[in-house]
Amino acid sequence: MADTEKKPKAERKTWDKEEWREKAKEKDAEERERMQKNEELMRKGKKPGRRNPVKDLPKPTETMKAREGSLEIDKNLGKTMVVSNPTGRGAGQPGFFCEVCNRNHKDSNSYLDHLNSRSHLRMLGQSTRIERSTVEQVREKIASLREQTRDAQNAKTFDFDRRLAEIKAKEDAFRNERKAQKKAAKEAQRLEMIKSATGDMEVEPQEDVAAMMGFTGFGTSKK
Repeated sequence: MADTEKKPKAERKTWDKEEWREKAKEKDAEERERMQKNEELMRKGKKPGRRNPVKDLPKPTETMKAREGSLEIDKNLGKTMVVSNPTGRGAGQPGFFCEVCNRNHKDSNSYLDHLNSRSHLRMLGQSTRIERSTVEQVREKIASLREQTRDAQNAKTFDFDRRLAEIKAKEDAFRNERKAQKKAAKEAQRLEMIKSATGDMEVEPQEDVAAMMGFTGFGTSKK
C-alpha cells in the first residue's frame, strides 16, 4: 500500500496568556499613574488631566474608505443663513457641523482636517490605512478612465465642429455685408458722377432764345 500524504491539520489559534497578562498589568499601571497625577493636581487646585480621547475610541474594523458623495462645502456660498443656536453646542451654530463626532468647525479648512483626522475615522470604524487594490480593480479603473477620456474627446470634437460652423456663418455674414457696402458705395459714386455731368452743361433759358428771334412776348391788347 502506497504511503498516503499527510495533510496539514488546521490548528486552532492559540493566545499567549502571559503576554496578554503583561499588557493588562501595563494598562492598569498607566491608569493608576494617571489617577495619582489627577489627585495631585486636585490638591493643588488645578483641573485633572483628561484621558486620551483617541485611546477611548472604538477600534477600527475596516480600512479607510473613499467618500462617494460631495461634501457640498460651497452650497451656502453667498446665502444668508439663520443661526438657530448661536451660543449653544451642537447643530445650528455658524460653521460646519460634524454629526458623527458632534463637533462644530468655524471654517472649511478645519472641517476638512477633522474629516481626515484619526479620531473621526475611528468614530466611523475605519483606520488610517488604505485598502490595497486588486488587479481586477485596477483594470476596472483603467477601463473607466478610458471610457471617460473617449467621451470627453467625442464631446470636444462635437464642440469643435460646432465652433467651426459658427465661425463660418459669421465670416459669410461679414462677407455679404462688405459686398453690400461696396455695391452701395459704387451706386452712390455713379449717381454723383451723373449729377456732376448734368450740372456742367449750360442750358439757355427759353426767354433768351425768343428775344433773339424777335419775339417780345405774347399777350392780349387792351380795347
